[in-house]
Amino acid sequence: MTPPDPTPRLIPLDLARSLAILCMVVFHFTFDLALFGYIPPDTMSQPFWYYFARMIAGSFLFLSGVSLWLAHGRGIRWPAFWTRFAKIAAGALLVTLASIWFVPGGTILFGILHAIAAASLLGLVALRLPWPVTLALAAAIFAAAWGRRFPAFDPLWLVWTGLAETRPMMGDYVPLVPWAAPALAGIAIAKALRLDLWRGTPPTRLTRALGFPGRHSLVIYLIHQPILFGLFNLYARVTS
Repeated sequence: MTPPDPTPRLIPLDLARSLAILCMVVFHFTFDLALFGYIPPDTMSQPFWYYFARMIAGSFLFLSGVSLWLAHGRGIRWPAFWTRFAKIAAGALLVTLASIWFVPGGTILFGILHAIAAASLLGLVALRLPWPVTLALAAAIFAAAWGRRFPAFDPLWLVWTGLAETRPMMGDYVPLVPWAAPALAGIAIAKALRLDLWRGTPPTRLTRALGFPGRHSLVIYLIHQPILFGLFNLYARVTS
């Protein structure tokens, strides 16, 4: 039996993604300002920027959970699921390969895209669970971040767990403990509110424009930092 057609795009979800994208660009722009010496080099180690980065990562994962329920809550559409998964996994692989060149000594083996891809697989199980169980599982994973760490999880092939005793050196590290928690919370809340049944209203020209970054978040994520690097390098050459 073919699952029913997915619900139309939720404009608030696209707008939320657009806001998360904007915050991400602001963070990386500030990071680049510090990297190129235009602001104090210790700027990004300040508490505000530390928690701002984690808020952005949590937002992306939470919204990915909501999207997973909207697309597959009434029946998993396998071709669409694997197409989306392949795009995210390919993006994650591209980030890893690029980080070998651009982040020496901090190769990104499990960053935000890796976490979203892995959380999607975990989410397939959560889709079938009652939402309170999924929410409780999210809480347990989040709480595990303050639990014990084990040297048996130190090998790089277990870097995705987040349970290693020694934190690996990476330019971006988003392991499943605790970062699967916001993704599962997104699934649970979307299921509890039955967002898959919400039809909403047709988008206006303004909301369509504001939601454009949210509809193309993966592409923007992949290209924004190379563009910023190029612009900073160009500015440095011109002003020198």
